[in-house]
Amino acid sequence: MPLGGQSLVAHAAQNLLAARAAGDDRVRVLVVTAPAFHLDAIARELDGLDEVVLLVVAGGATRQASVAAGLAALDADPRASDVDVVLVHDAARPLAPASLVVRVIEAVRDGHPAVVPGLPVTDTIKRVAPHRGVTVEPVLETVPRAELRAVQTPQGFARDLLARAHAHGAEHAHDETLAASDDAGLVERLGEPVWVVAGDERAAKITTARDLAVAALPTESDE
Repeated sequence: MPLGGQSLVAHAAQNLLAARAAGDDRVRVLVVTAPAFHLDAIARELDGLDEVVLLVVAGGATRQASVAAGLAALDADPRASDVDVVLVHDAARPLAPASLVVRVIEAVRDGHPAVVPGLPVTDTIKRVAPHRGVTVEPVLETVPRAELRAVQTPQGFARDLLARAHAHGAEHAHDETLAASDDAGLVERLGEPVWVVAGDERAAKITTARDLAVAALPTESDE
């Protein structure tokens, strides 16, 4: 999907790699998971990235299975043997800035082995009792929004912790109803702490045509 003349995945990759200029940490291995029938097309979109080990591999039926496939590719490549921090990022968040990437990396290196960026929730949130086929649902409670964060990517992890979390949750990786919706959730299932750093509005997720149109609007930094 194009945005400003480039695919979303190319934007996402370039912004990850731009962390080299924004901080001391370097993103030097890039593993992209994609549907098996799109591997060549994705590789062409990322052709020309400098000074990075690029691996494009087939993903799985769920997000969790796709990340597991990416980790397996990382483990199989000797050029990545000394990588100790892994970022998990969505191509659907192509404009996440380098400053956010650096913030996540630094938090992991400062002793927080599982870190997610998040933004305060501004809407009032109700927890309901959902009923299939019913259009009117009863409210169970109003959740205090001061305690809530809308989580973004890239999420950052100590490599050994992320590998352990995926190994622990592997039996559910290919079942969409049971697989984790993000990697921090897998870490939580281990009973390990997850930490939140400040997110960034530019890391908004593109899901609909309207989201794509909004992403194409100039920002203050573009004007």
